[in-house]
Amino acid sequence: MIFDCKDLKPAEKQYYLQHIIAPRPICFASTIDKEGHVNLSPFSFFNLFSSNPPVVIFSPSRRVRDNTTKHTLQNVQDVPEVVINIVTYDLVQQQSLASCEYPDDVNEFIKAGFTEEPATIVKPPMVKESKAKLECKVLEVKPLGTEGGAGNLVICKVLMMHIDDSLLDKEKKIDQRKLNHVARLGGNWYCRVDESNLFQVEKPNTQLGIGVDALPVNIRNSSILTGNNLGQLGNTHEIPAIDPSFEDAHLKQIIQYYSINPDEMEKELHTYASKLLNEGKVAQAWQVLLASSSA
Repeated sequence: MIFDCKDLKPAEKQYYLQHIIAPRPICFASTIDKEGHVNLSPFSFFNLFSSNPPVVIFSPSRRVRDNTTKHTLQNVQDVPEVVINIVTYDLVQQQSLASCEYPDDVNEFIKAGFTEEPATIVKPPMVKESKAKLECKVLEVKPLGTEGGAGNLVICKVLMMHIDDSLLDKEKKIDQRKLNHVARLGGNWYCRVDESNLFQVEKPNTQLGIGVDALPVNIRNSSILTGNNLGQLGNTHEIPAIDPSFEDAHLKQIIQYYSINPDEMEKELHTYASKLLNEGKVAQAWQVLLASSSA
């Protein structure tokens, strides 16, 4: 189906966009008003937009149902400072509770069972239980509209980062497997990032990948290899040469069994290469794919 946004009601636009633009990291924002009342509220319209200067943006949108705004928006306009506490799986239920629309004099830290921890240079407190916290100065609040559903971009410069020692290795690098991020999807749906669903994709380096268009025709037009597989093969800077020392028992079996039927052998080779590529074994997959030309 094709949806023309101008024909959709605000709630419908929100529904479809929040389901398809996902997963979204969660900004758990602690702010403070002019009287010193603390507020804590989660926002999934949030991301990193610059590392130098370090700038993150989150958006407290106007509510679709009645065009009201959250206390966070007024707070950052009055006191332009915020702590962004990163939400991990062990905090997800409490952060959801903190999203309740409590009166402005109610402290969500207390309601949701979190501990206030003084920040080092900004006024709002940090969530002690969060393993990663960003102390920020609000550079600008940019409204995107005045109707229900309109966002308000809170553009923040990160001043201080607090990272729990348990997340760091000996070189003070973050072990992605230990963070256990959660992210928002549509409706009531969330997703959890843990070691069971993490995977790595090799970044192109300074040497350009040859591209899918430069792959041999029989590989590029394979009915077995997927788009992901072709992307992995196209990310090499040159087509490798056949390695005479490459040993693979399954490859030998394929060549011995299917050598009298080249078409079937190619299918088997591509199937085996796809398996290797899905395991991240790009160099081995290339040798399997090149085997048909030397068989």
